[in-house]
Amino acid sequence: MNSLLFGDPSPSLRWRAAVELEDAPNDDHEVKAWRAEIDASAEVRSLAARLAVTGDNFHAAGYLLCQLAYLGYRGPEVGAAVERIFALQQPDGSWPLWRDDGDQPPRKRRRGTPPPTLPRAESYRVMPIQTILPLRGVAAAGFATDPRAERAYEWLLAQRLNDGSWTGSHKADLGLDGRSSGEDPDYRRLTRGDGCRATTTGAVACLALHSERRRSDAARVAVDCLLARETREPATLGFEVSRLVGLERASGRFTFYVTFDQAFLLDLASRCGVSAEDRRVHDLVAYLESLRGPYGLWQHPVHPQLSRWLTFDLECSMRRLADGDWVGNEEPASFTPYKRGRRRY
Repeated sequence: MNSLLFGDPSPSLRWRAAVELEDAPNDDHEVKAWRAEIDASAEVRSLAARLAVTGDNFHAAGYLLCQLAYLGYRGPEVGAAVERIFALQQPDGSWPLWRDDGDQPPRKRRRGTPPPTLPRAESYRVMPIQTILPLRGVAAAGFATDPRAERAYEWLLAQRLNDGSWTGSHKADLGLDGRSSGEDPDYRRLTRGDGCRATTTGAVACLALHSERRRSDAARVAVDCLLARETREPATLGFEVSRLVGLERASGRFTFYVTFDQAFLLDLASRCGVSAEDRRVHDLVAYLESLRGPYGLWQHPVHPQLSRWLTFDLECSMRRLADGDWVGNEEPASFTPYKRGRRRY
């Protein structure tokens, strides 16, 4: 099956498949040739050019760093972008709620409704996603253990609810007492937990890139919350892969990680040390194996050209499960789709 991955036109995929699945040494002549191709590839040059003009948009820069890291790029633009992101970091380790409230388009109001009593920048006290987006980027770029990144991790951990999950936001008039404020809508709520599934996913994505924190109790508890959702949704399989390679738009704030992608969930669980013996992971792997095609590849449900990338991603996750050292003991949780409002027309 791995030989099929080496036939992909992307030098990034060929290089990563050789190094991560075949354990090829860095001095292998093909590995060195593919590394040179990565630096000169059109997709990498395009992302690097976009990264250079992000300015103070640390949200966009953070995910561009994730994309470049996924493609295996290590050029000088990466370090320069990381320094720009850190330059905007606040003393407590977080990043601002908004880059510049003046450059945001005003919200549309319905006719007859009064203007908000608080400016938008003051209507929220905490939005963990404000730090999750840039932190995942600098961690993916290899700066997870930088002291400035460590401060960001400590800030992020301080925002956890009592059950170990993260809520989407805390309003300015609500205290942070470790309880959910009840603001997270049903479609973002965890199946078992008080917090927001999208925000908790983003927080785990940051922890999973840290050499020590990825196996911490905080990471394990959060992964346990995510694994409680055991629905099977083949239509969104590989969504995060499609964003990382640039075929899906990376957008949203509260909803940035709202899409339930089982490949991404397995990736996070395997990085955080879950064992293949965990019942939920075992069932998820069995389900994914049932979707594997006759040639050993998984077909991407939206972008057929990403089948090799999706296969590589899943193979890496399953390989990491062999090193997992903990098993959750949660019973199956019932899942009820969130209630939709009545249509007006």
